[in-house]
Amino acid sequence: MAWHSPRMLAYRHAFHAGNHADVLKHAILVGVLQHMNLKAKGYRVIDTHAGAGAYALGGRLSQMKREYDSGIARLWPRADLPPLVSAYVEQVRAFNGDGALRQYPGSPALAHQLMREQDQLRLFELHATDHAQLAGRMRGDTRVEVRPADGFGVLKAQLPPPTRRGLLLIDPSYEIKTDYVRVLGALREALTRFAECTVVIWLPQLALLDAAKLPQRLKAAATGSAPKGWLLARLSVAHPKERGFGMLGSLVFVANPPHTLAPALRKSLPWLASHLADDESAAGWACESSG
Repeated sequence: MAWHSPRMLAYRHAFHAGNHADVLKHAILVGVLQHMNLKAKGYRVIDTHAGAGAYALGGRLSQMKREYDSGIARLWPRADLPPLVSAYVEQVRAFNGDGALRQYPGSPALAHQLMREQDQLRLFELHATDHAQLAGRMRGDTRVEVRPADGFGVLKAQLPPPTRRGLLLIDPSYEIKTDYVRVLGALREALTRFAECTVVIWLPQLALLDAAKLPQRLKAAATGSAPKGWLLARLSVAHPKERGFGMLGSLVFVANPPHTLAPALRKSLPWLASHLADDESAAGWACESSG
């Protein structure tokens, strides 16, 4: 078994559930999955760092920082959402059911909500508590497998899926420096094993060299290897904190994106930046694509 640092296993996404980074990541995930649902042929979703699957926003961990207040909570009451954002918020509403924002669905819950009988969901999470919660949530659904494994190490067994349709979501904590190298390696391995795979990678926007270099390295790795090219979306919401620490925003890189994604993001990102940023001067966005 591979060695894993205590720091990595201490990370809990509940602290950050529903924040601006989740909004960007999950709006894109919903958009990609809804596009994949347009074809009847089944697909496999692989989530390498699945977390607990869903989060109680009134729970102790979510309440410590209340990051959802400047994320999903700002979108919840609005009726003027751009189409991509509206589709995502509709899925969050469906997860809550009673009209109140009490629970936030993570990537596993959103994928589970959108999948069909012919689709598969493969979830990997090393943190014992989060794995137990995730396994309990998915128990009894034969379309879903939940394993206490390092998601970076499962690609050989998971790709390509039998139907030759798949989505790989890579969303590590980046709390250890090796995550940057492993993310790049995972993209290369995924496209080598299954060139048509749609790969969705979340990245933090930080004032750190590794974080700054990774988007360019991902673009270089996908160029020529991903038949449908690549897309990079950025949402900036904050100024650098004292001494340059703190997350300024986040990015999502997509290899083999659906052709509808870039136009939808170019409509949605300016709106999200203006509504989720700390102030007007912190708001920023970008959407690059190879096509």
